[in-house]
Amino acid sequence: MTFLLFIGGLIGLVLGAELLVRGASKLALSFGISPLVVGLTIVAFGTSAPEVAVSVGAVLDGKTDIAIGNVVGSNIFNVLFILGVSALITPLVVNIQLIRQEVPIMIGASLLLLALGLDGKLSFLDGGILFALMIAYTVFLIVQSRNETKGAHDEYAAEVKPAVPGGWDSKLPAQLLLIVVGLACLVIGSEWLVNASVTFAKALGVSDLVIGLTIVAAGTSMPEVATSITAAIKGERDIAVGNVVGSSTFNILGCLGLSGIVSGDLGLAVPVAILNFDIWVMIAVSLACLPVFMTGHEIARWEGGVFLLYYLAYVTYLILATQQHAALGVFSTVMMSFVIPITVITLVVVLIRRGKTPDRPH
Repeated sequence: MTFLLFIGGLIGLVLGAELLVRGASKLALSFGISPLVVGLTIVAFGTSAPEVAVSVGAVLDGKTDIAIGNVVGSNIFNVLFILGVSALITPLVVNIQLIRQEVPIMIGASLLLLALGLDGKLSFLDGGILFALMIAYTVFLIVQSRNETKGAHDEYAAEVKPAVPGGWDSKLPAQLLLIVVGLACLVIGSEWLVNASVTFAKALGVSDLVIGLTIVAAGTSMPEVATSITAAIKGERDIAVGNVVGSSTFNILGCLGLSGIVSGDLGLAVPVAILNFDIWVMIAVSLACLPVFMTGHEIARWEGGVFLLYYLAYVTYLILATQQHAALGVFSTVMMSFVIPITVITLVVVLIRRGKTPDRPH
């Protein structure tokens, strides 16, 4: 029964996000809002909606470890797993704006989360700061989009198609119904997923935090998985990358911002394990995007493979640490002494070599 509840929660989150994005996008376009603005705001919010629903729901249920673990774990999953799999399907083109603007903003949001959480909790004020920054970031994107080229507008118009005149979703009541049903699915799905995850944690002797960092994080990232992999298969490779980077930023600013506000005077406790390890992994993953993205302005298949292997190594470490397995020490030594240094050296060498050759047109 718990397993069925978990699967039902996942389906509710994915379905709810899809309905919310479709309804909100059609509604916005019906009112003449540009497809680019819809893509940068509503679609970005929509793919992050499961993380918001689960984290806020977890806070209201008093399960703050899941709330924090869900966001940190989702961001790690977004970059390492989703970009890794997408790049294995086809090398991913990286728009220069991502390198110059979006990735640094994602890194800045990650560092800000660390700074705010050093005292062991995210207070109501901290949540307000994060949420205010999310609003400012959204306004900035909207203003910036007015200066985008016609090509950029056409690209997002292809992704977010306006309702066909006379179609069932061209009517205002149908668009509002999609939004309401989507939100309802998100709320119900998040409740089921959190409850089932806690039951799993207790049965397996695994902490809420680890469940949040892995199973819940992967589950709430399903919309990003579907969006990025579909975009990669269709050849819309820069959208595959932009979706991941944008959603990761919204997760920190919007999801944890709102969670901190909802927590009220008690604040949102930040587990010591997150501060000592997982948040540093999230920051390292964000920083790793810069050299990888700059090597020819694309994520090559081998780089996608490295991302995917690192995600598997991260999950393996969490499992070994939870079980206090005898292999944990050897695994950590191999990763810190050999695998990570070799990866860093390889990226530096590739970056230097690419820097000596002219950029290929994209």
